[in-house]
Amino acid sequence: MDRYEAVVERVVATSKLVVLVGGLDAGKSRLSRAIAAAGIAAGRTIAYVDADLAQKSVGPPTCVGLRIPRSEEDLEPDRLRVPEAIYFVGAISPQGQLLPLVVGTARMLAHAREAGADLVIVDTNGLVSGVYGQLLKYHKIEMLQADTVVGLQRGEELDPLFGIVSRFFPSEVVALPVDPNLPVASVDERAGRREDALRRYFTEPLQRWRVKPTVFMPALPSMFEASALDRIVVGLSDGQGGYTGLGYLEYAPDEDVLRLISPAGEAPKALKLGSVRLDESFRVRRVDLRNLFGTD
Repeated sequence: MDRYEAVVERVVATSKLVVLVGGLDAGKSRLSRAIAAAGIAAGRTIAYVDADLAQKSVGPPTCVGLRIPRSEEDLEPDRLRVPEAIYFVGAISPQGQLLPLVVGTARMLAHAREAGADLVIVDTNGLVSGVYGQLLKYHKIEMLQADTVVGLQRGEELDPLFGIVSRFFPSEVVALPVDPNLPVASVDERAGRREDALRRYFTEPLQRWRVKPTVFMPALPSMFEASALDRIVVGLSDGQGGYTGLGYLEYAPDEDVLRLISPAGEAPKALKLGSVRLDESFRVRRVDLRNLFGTD
């Protein structure tokens, strides 16, 4: 039995909530699926929480996604990506999104517990170094109360984070080396995957609803030009604190109106503005809402 298999076996036998951390292309998603498959085989009820906003296994980009796989077939990519629930963060990077990302991950954990999951696997993003990476992982582990943290590292890159976790929390920390045979994606390849995921999500049939200026969070400033929101990504609120999907806004200059474009089956109660804009090819452009609104 190699080290990876041993860790999978130990997590399945002893853990209730495991958080996987590691840099880009470290193999976190692969290990998450291995743990999920072993857990299903052992008769445990598994929840897979995908807290990576950009390179998604569950749900569309800009969201934290939850999947409750009932069989190994549910771990196949086409089935795994269909979420039971999502939390809209509205960005593809955790930078500047620490609060909604931690809140969203905690909300997906609550859904998982309600669904009866007794082993929750949290797959995180690749931001692990520097002050911001440490703060993000610290607060995520604090909020989730993880009993196991598995780190996939190159060299000693996660040692500072391991030290923080060991000093502040009772979590068991397990360090694994990154498989040197794992392919490393280029920036363009990662962007291409993200665009493919968004294009796939926004496949016809799509609904088109006219949008009132009073439905947004944050609220629009007075005399705000609606055209500035063209192709901004939004989260579709169910009015109960959750999200039924995402969409993007389309400005019609001939009518001076905004329309919501989404595959969702029902009109939302409200819309949360994201911090990204989609171009016609679904390439993502970051948007600073403070600058857009002209406020602090």
